[in-house]
Amino acid sequence: MIDKSKYPFLAAVFFVFLVSAAAAAQNPPKVVHVFVALCDNRYQGIVPVPARLGDGDDPGSNLYWGARYGVKAFLKRSPRWKWMSTTGNPIPAHSPVLERCLFRHASGNVFLIADAYQGRQIRQTVKDFLDSAAGALRAACPLPAGSLTRELPAYGGADLLIYVGHDGLMDFRLPSYPQKQDDRQREVMILACLSKLYFSEPIARSGAEPLLWTTGLMAPEAYTLESAVEGWILQESAEKIRLRAATAYNAYQRCGLNAAKRLWATGR
Repeated sequence: MIDKSKYPFLAAVFFVFLVSAAAAAQNPPKVVHVFVALCDNRYQGIVPVPARLGDGDDPGSNLYWGARYGVKAFLKRSPRWKWMSTTGNPIPAHSPVLERCLFRHASGNVFLIADAYQGRQIRQTVKDFLDSAAGALRAACPLPAGSLTRELPAYGGADLLIYVGHDGLMDFRLPSYPQKQDDRQREVMILACLSKLYFSEPIARSGAEPLLWTTGLMAPEAYTLESAVEGWILQESAEKIRLRAATAYNAYQRCGLNAAKRLWATGR
């Protein structure tokens, strides 16, 4: 055994480690889990986009992932988020997820997990999102080596769940919708066309709180996601988050602020 009295710096390092571990235990990270259904010209009921943007098997160029305003590309350029890792086929037993990105917010203790689902697997994307909203699906997301903690709570263990992509419920219905599994209050955002109309029933059954969803057709691009999540991190009211989303959407889409305000809704 090492005599710490002869190596005082070891005692100091050990003390800092204990303090850091205690702080982490008392202040667990906030986690956002984003479910992205890759844009797919062939397998989704969408107005076709250019082929490279609508290839649901290629995350790198996909409209909702690797393109300029896709979740991965946009957040990697954002000064508010630090990219930590990208993993291909992160869940071997769950092949619909082609790629996973992990980000950490500039404020420190907020993490964002983003999963790119194969475009043809949009039904599974919606199911995983709803199962997570109800607390029926839970798993951990490993952190890169050197992190203070080894893993993050994901899916139903996350604090905020976000669906991004085509509104699959416009094209299909799931056999059943998951019922709320526990007493935890989860919040959700749904960046998809007419999501309040099509997701109202499943979200009500899940017990999740709809923090942000839409009343019309829209482009589910990441500038809205970034702005809305920023408001959530700052613990702003649901109405302020809705106005953030509308402002960001108008800034990029030039649709008029009043039209953007009508597009975004919060609450039931």
